[in-house]
Amino acid sequence: MKNIVVFGATGLLGKPVTKALIAAGFRVTVMARNPELARGLFPEANVIKGDLSKPAEVATAMQGQEAVFMSLSVTQTEKETDWHAEEQGIETIIELAKQMDIKRLLYLSSLVHLYQDMDNFDWWVFRLKRRIVKKIKESKIPFTIFYPSTFMESIFYQSKQGSMIALGGESKYPLYYIAADDYARQVVNSLKLLKDENREYVIQGPEAFRQDVAAKEFIRHYSKQKLRTMWAPMFMMKLMGFFSQKFNYGYHIVTALNNYPEEFEATQTWKELGKPQITLKEFAERMSQREG
Repeated sequence: MKNIVVFGATGLLGKPVTKALIAAGFRVTVMARNPELARGLFPEANVIKGDLSKPAEVATAMQGQEAVFMSLSVTQTEKETDWHAEEQGIETIIELAKQMDIKRLLYLSSLVHLYQDMDNFDWWVFRLKRRIVKKIKESKIPFTIFYPSTFMESIFYQSKQGSMIALGGESKYPLYYIAADDYARQVVNSLKLLKDENREYVIQGPEAFRQDVAAKEFIRHYSKQKLRTMWAPMFMMKLMGFFSQKFNYGYHIVTALNNYPEEFEATQTWKELGKPQITLKEFAERMSQREG
C-alpha cells in the first residue's frame, strides 16, 4: 500500500504525519483549500485544490488512492448546528471510499472523548466523535483509529498566550503527553504493518504529568522566553462561554481533560508501532531552538 490521500494535512497534527509519510516513501496526495500553502509545506506531495464540502472535489483527490488518512477536528468557533469537516466531511469520504476500492481508512480521534457520559458530562463535540467512529466501523472498510492522549504541541500552540501558559481548574489525573512527531512515526509504522486487520490504537507518550506540572516542566526547559503560568477558575470559563463560542469550547475541553481518569493503555501500541522517544523536556528544548 503506497498511495495515500491526506485530509487535514496542513493542520497542527496533520502536518507531521504528512511529512513522515513522504519521508517513508509513500506517494502522498494532499487535498487543501489553500494549495499554495500545501505545496510550500509538502513540495514532494501531489497537491489538489479542494473542499470537503464539495463531494466532486473530494472524489478527485481520492481517485487512484489505496488509503485515506483523516486528521480533521471541530474548531473552537464551530457551533453544533454548523457544517463540520469532522462529521459531514468524513461521511462524504466514507461514502466515496465504498465506491472507489479504498483499502484502509485512518482516523485521528482522541482519548479524552471517552469522558463523554462520565460524571454526567455531555458535549456535542464528543457525541460527534462517537458517531464518526461508529460510521467508520460500519463502513466494512479496514480501519485504523488512533486515540491520542494530550499532545505536547497543545502547550505551545494553544495554552501559551504571550508570556503565559494558561491553565483552568484543577487537573486531577496525570496525562501521558505525546509529541506529534512520535505519533507520526506510529502512523507510518501502522501502514507498514497492517494488511486487512482493523486496529484501534491508544497513543500515549513516555511520561505522565498533571497539566499544571506539565506546564511547569515546559517552562523549566523552554529557554527562548521567560514564561509563567496563568490560572483561571472554571466558573469564570463557564460564564465567559455564554458569550463566546471559543470560551465555551475551552470550558468543555478543559473540564474533560481535568477529570478524565486516564490510565496507561498503550502497551500494545508500543509493541506494534514502537515506543515514543520524545520527553516533554526534549520537546521544550526543540521548541526553543525552532523559535530561534
